[in-house]
Formats: sequence, structure tokens, C-alpha cells
Amino acid sequence: MLELGAGTGANLPYYGAGVGRLVLAEPDPSMRRRLERRLAGAAVTAEVVDAMAERLPFADAAFDTVVATLVLCTVEDPAAALAEVRRVLRPDGALLLLEHVAAGHRAGAWQRRLQPVYGRLAGGCVLHRATERTVADAGFALEVTARFAPPGPGGGLFPHVSGIARAAPR
Repeated sequence: MLELGAGTGANLPYYGAGVGRLVLAEPDPSMRRRLERRLAGAAVTAEVVDAMAERLPFADAAFDTVVATLVLCTVEDPAAALAEVRRVLRPDGALLLLEHVAAGHRAGAWQRRLQPVYGRLAGGCVLHRATERTVADAGFALEVTARFAPPGPGGGLFPHVSGIARAAPR
């Protein structure tokens, strides 16, 4: 299993002992240091790799599962990242994703207005990406398992989607 943009390791508690080989890709040195500290106390073992989603240093079909949690909003080139995911996934593999996505008309306009400031504050996150379309354009069939907005004021500016994407036959 490969996790893209593992950040500080927020997903570590969700990986069980039976996960098998776990590789955590994180290109940011500061995040990687925090990830390694958190991993030292985790119930799971993993390999931490300095790797950008757009240039994964792994062989073709190396993983049965790739996890992307709030990472496709920050990569420089989501299409290239998804092409790499497709390359490193086995033909029957799955991309598990949880991403925030572009909002509808009115909230989407606010996302675009807030983007210059929000992007600087949130590590380059782009609020208004059409992630579901980008996943489909990359040759994946996405089964959406949930759509939701975080509770509280302004939650509508941050709609999320979770799902399982599998590579469509070539």
C-alpha cells in the first residue's frame, strides 16, 4: 500500500497490522520529520519515502492500493500525479481517496475569491479543483462512497468526496 502526501501521519491509526507493506510518500522535509516521529510510536511499520506524487520512484504495478487523503488539492499537476498512480497500481488495484472538491455555483465563486489567501495559508491547497473530473480524465472509474461538507460555519466552502477509483480497462 502506498499513501501519497502522508503529511504528519494523520492516517497512521487507521492502518491495521494486516496492511502488509506500507510506503508513505511525503516530499516536504518538515512534514516528513513529523511523520517519522509519529511513526516511531505507531502500531504499524512503514517506509517513509521522499517522493512527489507526480514522480513516484516505484516500479510499474508495484502496489495494490494507493491512498490519497487531501493531497490532490496541493500537488502541482493533479493529472500527472494520477497518471503516476495509475502506473504504480496493479491492474486490479484501487485508489482510495478523500478530497475536498470544487463547490457549486455560489460557494464556488467564494472558493475562487478566497484562493489567493487560502492557498498561502494551507500549503498551496487549491480549493476549487474539479478533482472528480480529473480522476475520470486520468482513466479511473470513481465509485463515490460519500459526499459531505465539514460541520460548522463555512463548511459549504469545503465540500468533500470520498471514494474508490479503479483503473478503467485500456
